[in-house]
Amino acid sequence: MTLVKFNPEKKNSSLLPGFNDIFESVLGDTFFSDRRLSSVPAVNISESGEEYHIELAAPGLKKEDFRVSVERDILTISTEQRTESNNEGKTYNRREYSYSAFTRSFTLPESADVDRIQASYTDGILKLNIPKKEEAKAVSRQIEIQ
Repeated sequence: MTLVKFNPEKKNSSLLPGFNDIFESVLGDTFFSDRRLSSVPAVNISESGEEYHIELAAPGLKKEDFRVSVERDILTISTEQRTESNNEGKTYNRREYSYSAFTRSFTLPESADVDRIQASYTDGILKLNIPKKEEAKAVSRQIEIQ
């Protein structure tokens, strides 16, 4: 008769090789990690000579869902959306409420004119145009060579 010692400290026991790996692969699956990361929308930031541009991808929302504010030099874009279904008289084995919220904050440069920021929401993209102050706009001129 052979005795096999059980070591609970060891990650993969010799009795059930790969058993813990299965649970780790299920619990560490992309389903769980994607649900955490999906609440933060992607952002593109660009700059032209006249203004800064921010594009935030947030499909499935309405323009009323967004709150855009500026406090000091911090631009904050946030939203909160709740969806509850009211089904009276049903017995549920599983019921999930949909709730999503995010907040993105950006530090604006001193050259940004916060009084003239414009925002629009079309086709799932929130676009913000942040004009530059007159003294910060790129001035180009031709220099004469003598």
